[in-house]
Amino acid sequence: MKLENFAEGKWIPHSGEGFSQYNAITGDLISTAGSEGLDYHAMHTYAREVGGPALRKMTFYERGYMLKKLALYLNGIKKKYYPISYLSGATKSDSWVDIDGGIGTLFSYASLRRQLGNQRFYVDGDTANISKNGTFIGQHILSPKQGVVIHINAFNFPIWGMLEKVSVNLLAGVPAIVKPSEITSYLTQAMVKDIIDSNILPEGALQLDCGKGIGILEGLTSQDMVTFTGSASTGQMLKNLPQITENSVHFNMEADSLNAAVLGEDAVPGSETFNLFVKEVRREMTTKAGQKCTAVRRVIVPEKYLEDVQIALSQNLQKTTIGNPANESVRMGALVSRDQLKDVRERVELLAKNTPIVFGDLSNFDVVDADKNKGAFLSPILMVNDSPFTKTDSHTVEAFGPVSTIMPYHGIDEAIELAKMGKGSLVSTIATSDEEIATNYV
Repeated sequence: MKLENFAEGKWIPHSGEGFSQYNAITGDLISTAGSEGLDYHAMHTYAREVGGPALRKMTFYERGYMLKKLALYLNGIKKKYYPISYLSGATKSDSWVDIDGGIGTLFSYASLRRQLGNQRFYVDGDTANISKNGTFIGQHILSPKQGVVIHINAFNFPIWGMLEKVSVNLLAGVPAIVKPSEITSYLTQAMVKDIIDSNILPEGALQLDCGKGIGILEGLTSQDMVTFTGSASTGQMLKNLPQITENSVHFNMEADSLNAAVLGEDAVPGSETFNLFVKEVRREMTTKAGQKCTAVRRVIVPEKYLEDVQIALSQNLQKTTIGNPANESVRMGALVSRDQLKDVRERVELLAKNTPIVFGDLSNFDVVDADKNKGAFLSPILMVNDSPFTKTDSHTVEAFGPVSTIMPYHGIDEAIELAKMGKGSLVSTIATSDEEIATNYV
């Protein structure tokens, strides 16, 4: 089956062979996705000349009510997306984050209309007197850009990744072209079909490219915007394209990162804080099979507690049932594809040269209601880096799967330095009941 793209108000099948999308559990072919046959210049023009004016005619209240209406509509049919989500290897709880979480962002942004007022632009702050006698004053006014926003999204959250972004541009009065990852765009497309069929959005407000999107950024202007979620290397490459830099195109990037969770020295083994820390790290490792840009990759603990953390975390991970998400006993599904599995395995093997695996195995593990040789399954992998200041791969190499590394510190200053070695991680956590430790870390 060929996935259709939605462009210029029409559903258009891609030409050519396209990109093959496979069931992460069985390895069976789902569909093909492609961008071949799309006219990006025409799509940009359609968004700017049809979608943009229609949205700009609406006030913030009207756009907010539009989002609320869409959220209510999708919330009423959300169950249909779960079986499709399972094809990506996601469990029911993983899918809840993606599907219900995505719809929740629509509700949240819809409620922001109350703060923005019932007008088409936003008056930002008070007036500023620029002259002594008040004959010259200044006032900031925010109005919608007259272009299009291109959303380039990651494979791990096909629905939430789209809805969290389009909520913003629709409330702001700007049309969007959504370019989900070609790996899981079948789930995004299923929801976009329902959005289009609902007739809630004005014509031209939303278009969809299910393929690789090569050339989608050509011809953008200073009135256009790009949001990117994915790997840091790809994001930097796109951000530095001449058509982006030379035309002053606004580019927002959220990339993968080596996030850190730090255990405070006051959190002795067996304490409530210690147990919560271990439970949270396990959850972060196994939710979406570790395929989250905010997942904990580095577990930074007091040296004296390293063995205790290793034992407790290993015992918790041992309870993780891996397999087919359709089986209610399964707690962790598969990685999104066999290609992703290959990439994660290669990175684990690289890390394991200096940081031994203390829990899990790349090959020897059991799965429920599935064939691990056909699906993209992987055991949770826990490693230990006993010299994190000299063995630095743990701070530079990310295995985007259920993989984390424990490392020791001596004193809060060392913990801070280790956390900073992640070079701008998206998330950092400190688990402590000591106000001074928390304050120093923050």
